[in-house]
Amino acid sequence: MHVAVFAFPFGCHALSLINLVQKLARAAQETQFSFLNTEESNNSIFLASRTNLPDNIKTYNVTDGVPLNHVFSGDPIERVELFIKETPKNFKMALDMAVAETGQKISCLIADAFLSFSGSVAEDLSIPWIPVWIPVPHSLSTHIYTDMIRQHYANSLSYGCSNSCRDGNDVELEEKTLEIPGLSELHIADLPVEVLPRDAQETPFSCLLGQIGNMVLKVDTLVVNFYQELYPKPLLNDLKSKFSNLLNVGFISLSMPPPSLPPSTEDTTGCLSWLDSQKSKTVAYISFGTVANIPQSEIEELTEALEASRIPFLWSLRDNIKDCLPNGFLERTIMHGKVVPWAPQTQVLAHSSTGVFMTHCGANSVYESIANGIPMICRPFFADNKLNARLIVDVWRIGERIDGGVFTKTGVAKSLDLILQHEQGRRIRSRVLAVKELVLKASAPGGHATQAFKTLVEKITLV
Repeated sequence: MHVAVFAFPFGCHALSLINLVQKLARAAQETQFSFLNTEESNNSIFLASRTNLPDNIKTYNVTDGVPLNHVFSGDPIERVELFIKETPKNFKMALDMAVAETGQKISCLIADAFLSFSGSVAEDLSIPWIPVWIPVPHSLSTHIYTDMIRQHYANSLSYGCSNSCRDGNDVELEEKTLEIPGLSELHIADLPVEVLPRDAQETPFSCLLGQIGNMVLKVDTLVVNFYQELYPKPLLNDLKSKFSNLLNVGFISLSMPPPSLPPSTEDTTGCLSWLDSQKSKTVAYISFGTVANIPQSEIEELTEALEASRIPFLWSLRDNIKDCLPNGFLERTIMHGKVVPWAPQTQVLAHSSTGVFMTHCGANSVYESIANGIPMICRPFFADNKLNARLIVDVWRIGERIDGGVFTKTGVAKSLDLILQHEQGRRIRSRVLAVKELVLKASAPGGHATQAFKTLVEKITLV
């Protein structure tokens, strides 16, 4: 058997997918896996995963669509759209190379579900297509019901206008809950612009995601990066009615239960050694992922709060944003804070000193926090961040939203104090530990996630 895997090379999508593929490769050692991804993303994820690939996985680079000597505008979506314009021909070329090098025809195609064109590629090859949904399943449902959502709500919003210039009716409408199957816990404001454009303009990215709804007609088996136990029943029932094999295989980027921490001396970033010197559950870990750009005004408010509160903090901050820190901040906080360009996030969250995670609410970050029983402080920025924050704060009740949705000195201090010092924070911590126990049980032998993974292994080896 020869399974081809198409990765979406942005955010944490590719890292999640290669982790799933590694688990499959170990379970199906006679099966060859060809992992197709851009060169830049491949270099990044194999550095991040810091593991040797099993012998039955081979990686192939697909072209990213970026013209020679191209100067980027600074818009993070620009890279995505250049890549989309290059598809599917870049994947088809790499697929031909994989077949030629291995001497084996492709027997099955696993693909990030964002790459909706992969269904047609599988159809042309007369092989099974198994898409993998990386974000939360609520997000999948918003894409399945995009047409219905737009019919219900698009005409009611003022276009070409930010929240600050909308009238009261618009703001009130955004706060209404969705009358969409399985999504009644979400608000209109939680929807990403690709589902409900605020400026009435389609982009190549929103067009690509808009085709996800067509997946329902073509797909038998859908793999979801989630646990059945965390669904609201209406959403689970609705998705099961659409996909005859809905395989909730658990958090695919993680090992459950989380492995023991390595010796702190092996961590070259110094994060674990620094955490060793802090008291239990006192440290605020701060990270906003690899893409989000924090406004300068919010950086200043956040740093003022960290400096004034004197709460121990560990901040994973990209070098290009580190230059925006106020003069003298690092020197003034050296006794209670540490700023690094990259942190071993899963290990930081597993450390006994970590008490709260201040996050942009990307799906992988949320999952890592849950897996380690760490409450969250939410500052969502874009894409599905707001939707995830809604689940964290209002549905699962395992975190706190920053007042007003943006960092202010008083808002940051209030959230940190609530989680780390108050009874309400202790209740939040108790709930996130209960959710952690749910997913541990589902990951155990005989659990739903374990059974779903076994079914997936059968699907790719018995085609």
